[in-house]
Amino acid sequence: MRKRTIQLMACLLMACLTANADNTPQPNSLQSPDGRVQLSVELKSQGQPHYQVLYDGQQVIEWSPLGVVANIGDFTKDLTLTAFETAPVKQEYTLRNIKQSHVTYEAMEGTAKLARQKDGQHVMDITFRVSNRDVAFRYTLFPQRDTRVCVVEREATGFVLPDGTTTFLCPQSKPMTGFARTAPSYETNYTLDEPAGKNGWGEGYTFPCLFSVAPAAGNLWVLVSETGTDGNYVGCRLLNEGGTAYRIGFPQAGELNGAGSTTAAMVLPAQTPWRTITVGPLKNIVETTVPFDLVEQKYEPSQEYIYGKGSWSWIIGMDPSCNFDEQKRYIDFSAAMGYQSVLIDAFWDRQIGYDRIAELARYGRQKGVGLFLWYNSNGRWNDAPQTPIGKMDNYRVRRQEMQWMKDNGIRGIKVDFFGGDKQPTMQLYEDILADANDFGLLVIFHGCTLPRGWERMYPNYASSEAVLASENLHFGQGSCDAEARNACIHTFVRNTVGSMDFGGSTLNKRYSADNRRGTVRRTSDVYALATAVLFQSAVQHFALAPNNLTDAPAWAIDFMKVVPTTWDEVQFIDGYPGKYAILARRSGDKWYVAGINAEAQPLKQTITLPMFGAGTTLKVYADDPQLNGSVKTVKLGKQQRLTVTIPCNGGLLVCPQEP
Repeated sequence: MRKRTIQLMACLLMACLTANADNTPQPNSLQSPDGRVQLSVELKSQGQPHYQVLYDGQQVIEWSPLGVVANIGDFTKDLTLTAFETAPVKQEYTLRNIKQSHVTYEAMEGTAKLARQKDGQHVMDITFRVSNRDVAFRYTLFPQRDTRVCVVEREATGFVLPDGTTTFLCPQSKPMTGFARTAPSYETNYTLDEPAGKNGWGEGYTFPCLFSVAPAAGNLWVLVSETGTDGNYVGCRLLNEGGTAYRIGFPQAGELNGAGSTTAAMVLPAQTPWRTITVGPLKNIVETTVPFDLVEQKYEPSQEYIYGKGSWSWIIGMDPSCNFDEQKRYIDFSAAMGYQSVLIDAFWDRQIGYDRIAELARYGRQKGVGLFLWYNSNGRWNDAPQTPIGKMDNYRVRRQEMQWMKDNGIRGIKVDFFGGDKQPTMQLYEDILADANDFGLLVIFHGCTLPRGWERMYPNYASSEAVLASENLHFGQGSCDAEARNACIHTFVRNTVGSMDFGGSTLNKRYSADNRRGTVRRTSDVYALATAVLFQSAVQHFALAPNNLTDAPAWAIDFMKVVPTTWDEVQFIDGYPGKYAILARRSGDKWYVAGINAEAQPLKQTITLPMFGAGTTLKVYADDPQLNGSVKTVKLGKQQRLTVTIPCNGGLLVCPQEP
């Protein structure tokens, strides 16, 4: 009998191990449609909700805490799970201004219904979604008797990574620091391949946050971010709690010049933004559409918005270039390039004036070129002196200004210097977008927070900076020296979750109006072309200058005339954050393959290009070891493989030869 008992126990143990090995769903769990991603939910001791995530049976998020603390109750413990309801989710949507124009989203949804142990009162739902590459969840809080509003004070939401995880993170700035006390604005250098356990500069990290959870194999990654944030909540960050444990952090008290709470006031029932976790190989990270899969459009577009390319004098000429004659010259330049717009930067109200801006707008219309105008977000929360100021924070004045812009055919606005993620600031973003739509204006944000699904939520949203962008190439040689390294990060982190207004693709040798002084560009002309494809934003104001029509290679100018800014599909080919990146984008029926290299040694790769048919004649832009670019044609063989070499700071661009 004892022998049979031991045999039975062994069989049960083997059955459990087999169940785990084949990723069989356990109680209160969800599995992705392809079976590779699995999420499980449990109540631990003291009724504390926790979750874990597996990919191909490997734990990528260990048991991590869930829950929120509000002024109506602590919903992180003393809870009971009354039900776990599941249902499949499938939707299709079309969006012109993200990395993939047509998306089919399939997932399994599970809702954990939680009640207080002491009285059985239903207090909170946690809704989970599990797709083939993403896990997402959010909280729903319910009224408590006569209480119809609440303040969410903090979240217990955690992300515990496996031991040995390495990090690729952007430290959060301390509030009221940096230029004119405008930080935090998501504009710091990433740290790469660092062990977990640090907390940035003491304030955690800005989203998105990338982790390598199998660094030895180098092929299993986790990207943590959030989406769906609007004026009903705060923008969050990621705080390290020691070792591989991270949690959601609310804004810092000093943001917004100390005004406003760090908490979120909500009307019940209320839903928080989605927490998103993209898992698997780097291909999943680069190609994810989860920021847009989980949100809905908030209002109808007032018109069909025109995206496209534009020029921008400030990056080369700085503030003095914001004068009537120079902006007229840039309108002529945009027209010569076939571009749709010119961005007129700070101080235009003083150095050009409203009447002459209207004259420039009329001149631009004759050339088929629209204007974007720069605005300071306000100024009460920082010391930035750039004007126009005091326009965008005031509802009445803002709408008057936008009416003037509509009357004069202005295409869009670039609003700068926000510096914080408190709820009033998030509401200001939403208010600016909604009002701008009423007047047919596209909106670009700078000195700002990360976009969180905004391309789908707000039809007139164009792009956000939220990155250490091209202006820093003008300000310091160190940024120029690290340009390729930083670009090899954005492909895998910042640009994976939203449009990125970098303002790059410079063809000047130096960052100055005469192209003879200033910081020196270390990257090649082919690199400049490649980043025009690598960096995704439906509106791109490139750092080109009128002199490039005569002093840049003709093949470079010709490509920059035709490069798309809206894409129908993206495919990851190869790369590693901070080292090199190669990917393909499709616009219509035409594919473009772009690559850059930041490593000291040349990158030699044989890449397979199934998007091009065998026998296709390809145009290949490449660099020699001295970064001299050239263009040649190559016929793709039956195996559809191409051997390429990219030197340090160089680039690669492949596209079909036009008939």
